[in-house]
Amino acid sequence: MPKVKPHRTTPSLDMTPMVDLAFLLVTFFMLTTKFAPQDPITVDMPSSTSEFRLPERNVLTLLISKDGRVFYDMDNKPKRAQLIKEIGQQYGITFTPEQVNRFSVLPSFGLPIQSLPGYLDLEAEERTGFEQPGIPVDSTNNQLRDWLVYSRMVNPQLRIAIKGDANANYPVVKKIINTLQDNRISRFNLITNLEAGAAAATK
Repeated sequence: MPKVKPHRTTPSLDMTPMVDLAFLLVTFFMLTTKFAPQDPITVDMPSSTSEFRLPERNVLTLLISKDGRVFYDMDNKPKRAQLIKEIGQQYGITFTPEQVNRFSVLPSFGLPIQSLPGYLDLEAEERTGFEQPGIPVDSTNNQLRDWLVYSRMVNPQLRIAIKGDANANYPVVKKIINTLQDNRISRFNLITNLEAGAAAATK
């Protein structure tokens, strides 16, 4: 009696759940990813063996270019909006709501505060190619001191960090450190690159 061969069916795999999962992951990363704003200057940071990481929020960063210009950056959009209003009153400058909104999302900047209204009125493309002279740090016109004072007033939890070029002039760095100390800021961080030897040792 001949054997009856069982009917074999080709196995199938439903890909719908996998496609749904892939789209969910893509959507999640699109909504949660934060792109680092582009700095107006290129800073060649010095190297060190420290692996301490700055917190992701409540950070005030001071950038020092190779030619000694000083730039300012602070996170937290609502605090930045409050900051520009407060320091504007100190200097007798009234910023429009549009200027306040633009400042709240502005990346690092290095301008005397008197030049800020005109700078904020520029379109994004125009601001990209704008040559910024840096925030004044002279003893007779130390606007950096005022930025520090009002920044800490609107956000007492700020962590101060200095991101300086390895070839920056020492007198400029000294002025910034003196300004911090004059405002009773004795704790701050220096942002550096991790040395190659230290990076290899941690792997």
